[in-house]
Amino acid sequence: MTASDSPAGVRILALGDSYTIGEAVAESERWPVRLAELLRADGISSAEPLIVARTGWTTDELSSAIDAADIALAEPYDLVTLLIGVNDQYRGRGTEEYRSHVRTLIDRAVAFAGARASRAIVLSIPDWGVTPFAEGRDRARIASEIDAFNAVGRDETSRAGARFVDVMPISRRAAAEPALVASDGLHPSGPMYDEWARLVLPVALDALAQS
Repeated sequence: MTASDSPAGVRILALGDSYTIGEAVAESERWPVRLAELLRADGISSAEPLIVARTGWTTDELSSAIDAADIALAEPYDLVTLLIGVNDQYRGRGTEEYRSHVRTLIDRAVAFAGARASRAIVLSIPDWGVTPFAEGRDRARIASEIDAFNAVGRDETSRAGARFVDVMPISRRAAAEPALVASDGLHPSGPMYDEWARLVLPVALDALAQS
């Protein structure tokens, strides 16, 4: 097992938007926090994740925030996660614009992981069209657009040699499982984030086993 030399253990950098900061849930229920807890439960020392995310951020806004955060590259992160794009879709941006921006962000994620592409993990955009918030909207169109964005994300992740984790199927279960939606009627609940973390865990363990 290859891990950080830091006394705190595995260092995780989580980049994203409301889905990474955990809008409408407790800090302990954020999926990157749950991932760190699951790593510890597996016997791997892990520090609390550094989260650079905010509700409403688009790809370009996240990139600007990364610049402002001045994240140090002197010591690479052991795992870098990226989940971004829902607000690009919501604002009506096209897939080619998204491709350009997400490509840059994936490359930055790889750089934060010390140029170890296998340590960068990209998550798919969940389908908010199945939530109560989307009532009265064209749910089929939302699903189609997010599918198109995720196809781009998967393609760019493969190009970079990074890892892709598809949380979309879990998110779509919310149409029939209201407990998977937070009290705001839009964002995932703690139980859904826990499922995401458990889906990411084996990918993270495999990444950490790589040099």
